[in-house]
Amino acid sequence: MSNDSFRNRQNGFETMTGKSMNNFSGGKIAAIIVGVIIVLSLVFGATYQIREQEQAVLVTFGKAQAVTEPGLHFKIPYIQSVKKVNTTIQGFSIGYDMESDVSNDESMMITSDYNFVNVDFFVEYRYSDPVKAVYASKQPVDILKNISQSCIRAVIGSYDVDSVLTTGKNEIQAAIKEMIIAELEVQDIGVQLVNITIQDSEPPTTEVMEAFKAVETAKQGKETAINNANKYRNEQIPSAQAKADGIVKDAEAQKTERINEATAQVARFNAMYEEYIKNPTITKERMFYETMEEIMPDLKVIIESPDGNVQSFYPVESFTAQ
Repeated sequence: MSNDSFRNRQNGFETMTGKSMNNFSGGKIAAIIVGVIIVLSLVFGATYQIREQEQAVLVTFGKAQAVTEPGLHFKIPYIQSVKKVNTTIQGFSIGYDMESDVSNDESMMITSDYNFVNVDFFVEYRYSDPVKAVYASKQPVDILKNISQSCIRAVIGSYDVDSVLTTGKNEIQAAIKEMIIAELEVQDIGVQLVNITIQDSEPPTTEVMEAFKAVETAKQGKETAINNANKYRNEQIPSAQAKADGIVKDAEAQKTERINEATAQVARFNAMYEEYIKNPTITKERMFYETMEEIMPDLKVIIESPDGNVQSFYPVESFTAQ
């Protein structure tokens, strides 16, 4: 074998060896990269984070379990999956667009006295059961909206137009809320109604709207007059009560005075009667003289004895008198 042939063979062997080493290094690096990716996916796929005002549903082979505690949690990668549910209070409008604040066809309703009104509502809700919210229905919020619309129209249809536009709003809201809550208990979709409020209610035409505004103004005037009358009544009642109490006290005082006076007269009469029983003649004369003295205080009475020797003067005068 010549030197040239040997050199060619040697060069060929070295070239093949270099290629094999390069292929081996490339495969090893790719394997390492794949291994790192798998490890990272296992590490990061084994944990999940639950924030405040949030709950999760952990699914293991199709079995769902609620996870309500916030913080870091672990799961088995590729076996367990997690679906998160926002438990903050959320809301949607019925009868108007929240972005443009323009009424739509949902606001048109009919009252019990066959009048049309535009009524806008805002519904507030929250997810009360994450498992039911995820698996009990496909679109729980849409179900809540349909229930709300049905209950709203049922309640509005039982009130007259005057109540819907003016005085009955609070009562209507309470009735609608109670009806929605009862229906959600039947449906059991994991959604809880927080509140429902009437945003606005008005007639569909400008003329009718002005008429109802005039009615509302008149009612407010009526309420003002009633409040003023009640205020005047509340101011006058204490004064009248004080006067009545004074009259009653005066009457009680006069009653006591009259009773005491009558009691004294009875006692005096009884005493005089006892003396009269002892000596009726003398008592009669005394009473006669006392009565005459009261009637004619300046009258002087001279009484002579039968034999004419003794004279008596009534009233008896002092010997030292002038």
